[in-house]
Amino acid sequence: MRKMRVGVMFGGRSGEHEVSLKSAQSVMQALDASGRYEVVPLGITRNGDWICGATAMEKLILAANPGLLDGAASVDRALTRFGTFDTVETDRLPPPGILTRLDVVFPVLHGPFGEDGTVQGMLQLARIPYVGCGVTASSVGMDKELFKRVMRAHGIPVTPDVCFRRAEWEAGSDAIIARIETTLGYPVFTKPVNMGSSVGISKCDNRETLIRGINAAARYDRRLLVEWAVPRPREIEVSVLGNDHPEASIPGEIVPKREFYDYTAKYIDAGDEATELVVPARLDESEARTIRETAAHAFRAVDGAGMARVDFLINRNSGEIYLNEINTIPGFTAISMYSKLWAATGISYTRLLDRLIELAVERFEDQDRNETRYGET
Repeated sequence: MRKMRVGVMFGGRSGEHEVSLKSAQSVMQALDASGRYEVVPLGITRNGDWICGATAMEKLILAANPGLLDGAASVDRALTRFGTFDTVETDRLPPPGILTRLDVVFPVLHGPFGEDGTVQGMLQLARIPYVGCGVTASSVGMDKELFKRVMRAHGIPVTPDVCFRRAEWEAGSDAIIARIETTLGYPVFTKPVNMGSSVGISKCDNRETLIRGINAAARYDRRLLVEWAVPRPREIEVSVLGNDHPEASIPGEIVPKREFYDYTAKYIDAGDEATELVVPARLDESEARTIRETAAHAFRAVDGAGMARVDFLINRNSGEIYLNEINTIPGFTAISMYSKLWAATGISYTRLLDRLIELAVERFEDQDRNETRYGET
């Protein structure tokens, strides 16, 4: 039998471009090592151009790290072995015909133009199975403001916040600052509404740092969010897997040595010295059950599919639990909590990738049952 041909999509027009490259390398190497799949790299540059085929990863790594150009041997040359296609470079759309020659696509695109439903919509139009959440869950999960509204509608606790547009901020900041100080007080977190991996997030303890934090967040999005900071928070994460009947992993806990689990702690200084990953989290049975049930509830609330990582905050002073966010394409690097939590729950990394591909095909076949012509039997 022919191996299943899996297109792994990575890079993209996002502040999380480098994170995507790291995640995709892990996914591609594991899929290839299993012997079950033919891996086809689908790279997207920072400008939105497509580079597909054997050397796509190498070219994007070198583009992201120009200093490697004089010492390209430091790039993992083994990555060039993937795919039966010669490397093809195109403009703003995939090379003609390449997507329809794939059995399934595994998007490993974090942030805007990848995790937000845009790529998912393209794949649905092309009628190609893909791993992970669909258009609705992806877009709602990526949009922190809309996600909070959905959670509140389902009775799931989230932190208080103030949301506004970059244009409002630039037109006059005094009224917005007054609203934040009256409604939330300090400290607060400033965030771009549509971004992940803690990109553009700042913790602010006074008006000066608030202004600086909002300006930093405004670099990444036209909509901005300021959230109340949970006192002495514990950061708990749960991995969710499934379609109509999702399962939640055992919870894990992030214990950052920095003030919060920021981009640097996740991807640059990652490791035992920078951040402690406690798996399973030190929770009593009732807390663990509540968090797992809430994670699955949130996943169903946004009509999730395939996978997501759901993050919580626990107020050490009161014990209150808040759902912080849902990540519909969580990191797949070697230090990824998504895969670590499933490994601790009993599903290996290789089996996890197999299961995600199975779920993608299952959902595609279910959607393909929908009638497209009214009145016909």
